[in-house]
Amino acid sequence: MNKIISYSVYVFVIALFLLTSKTNASNESKGNQMDKNINQITVKDIDGKLVKLSDYNGKVLLIVNVASYCGSTKQYSGLEKIYKEYKDKGFEILAFPCNQFGEQEPGTNEEIKNFCSSKFDVTFKLFDKINVNGKDKSPLYQILTDNDVTGKSDIKWNFEKFLIDKDGNVFARYATKVEPTGKEITSAIEKQLNK
Repeated sequence: MNKIISYSVYVFVIALFLLTSKTNASNESKGNQMDKNINQITVKDIDGKLVKLSDYNGKVLLIVNVASYCGSTKQYSGLEKIYKEYKDKGFEILAFPCNQFGEQEPGTNEEIKNFCSSKFDVTFKLFDKINVNGKDKSPLYQILTDNDVTGKSDIKWNFEKFLIDKDGNVFARYATKVEPTGKEITSAIEKQLNK
């Protein structure tokens, strides 16, 4: 009788252990998924309106930290070009002005908006000026710069780019020098759009 009870307790403990392990693994998997998913984030657009990034579900996104007075500011033209090329296929560009690199984005949101419109005919979405590094780093950039896909490193300069898949997951990261119209980015956009 004691052997039967001991065996039953043993089976119960093993079953409990396996169930707990499976639950923990599932939670870890969900945690990792959340670590690279931007859908829980709400941001302000350049006009101060709240925007839930989950509203972009089903679209491929390119998120870029931008500046008006940078050697790479000319990339606005390339960004606008790929936006026009892919927007009707489910592609959006989200541009976040930032003044953390050489103070190259000193203007107000209104000045930034006017600059982008008058100099580059920008029609993609512009957002509120944010910090992408440091203690006041935007929650969005906390995800973009600290995940298991693109690694854990600060933004190095203006016009770094992050590709987001249709489910809101961070898919790829591109350095400033990678041109928006280059094959490295456009082929990745096309691949995500066709999924």
